[in-house]
Amino acid sequence: MKVISVVGYKKSGKTSLVSALVRNLSGFGTVGTVKHMGEQRLNPADTDTGRHFDAGADMVIGLTGSEATGTELVTFSRDSDLEHALDLLCDQGLDFAVVEGFKESNLPKIVIGDLQGVSNVVLRMPPDVDMHEELIASLVGMTLAQPDRYTLEALIKKARKIPAIRKAGAIGTFTGIVRELAGDEKTSRLEFEKYEPEASKALDRIREELKQKEGILEVLIHHKTGIIKAGEDIVYIVIAAAHRTELFPALSEAIERIKAEAPIWKKEFTEKEEFWVHDREHA
Repeated sequence: MKVISVVGYKKSGKTSLVSALVRNLSGFGTVGTVKHMGEQRLNPADTDTGRHFDAGADMVIGLTGSEATGTELVTFSRDSDLEHALDLLCDQGLDFAVVEGFKESNLPKIVIGDLQGVSNVVLRMPPDVDMHEELIASLVGMTLAQPDRYTLEALIKKARKIPAIRKAGAIGTFTGIVRELAGDEKTSRLEFEKYEPEASKALDRIREELKQKEGILEVLIHHKTGIIKAGEDIVYIVIAAAHRTELFPALSEAIERIKAEAPIWKKEFTEKEEFWVHDREHA
């Protein structure tokens, strides 16, 4: 899923730009949005769902309408944040997410006006600019160029869409996570860096070579970069195979080859020190 954020002051034209992006990106795939709503409450106490929530429910789902009029689904949950919202969109298999607001995030951003203190800016533009065709086409191109975001569920959905899935008898997955405790050492986080484009080429080569094996129908790999905290996911591998006897060896080979062949470097942060694992292994 490609993600782009639009930020700016109030009444600067953010919503108009988001709407224009959604209309045009929908020609390339499915689109979801996330809107920062400030302090307002969307689930008032005088509604039935509000009463459910205030009674202590951790998640409340409201369904409206009927088959004749069409239905809408609204979910209210506690302790959610932008990352959780984006993962929900990704889990649905959407191709794009356009975020309005959240200027403090690390997402790639289109900034409207002179808003300061914003990171990862891909473009600045004046307020209430004319949304002409060439500008929108340029913004769509910037969105298409963003890195892909995946969840495990999104990769499984992608695997299920391949034409050969009718021959599959199993889908297996591997999820690597940040180990917090190793003996007496406690790791708070890891930092991963990819040497591109070689890292992507190596992952593609591993995928294609594994797909040549008997009974392997699809191989999908996603390795995250940047700071990943203890307990969070690092890498996903999804393999569709005709039989389980072909599936498990391929999963094992995939992770071992990623570790050995892909130029992806890991920095570890423990309670006592921080170090690049590659340097220590080859010291």
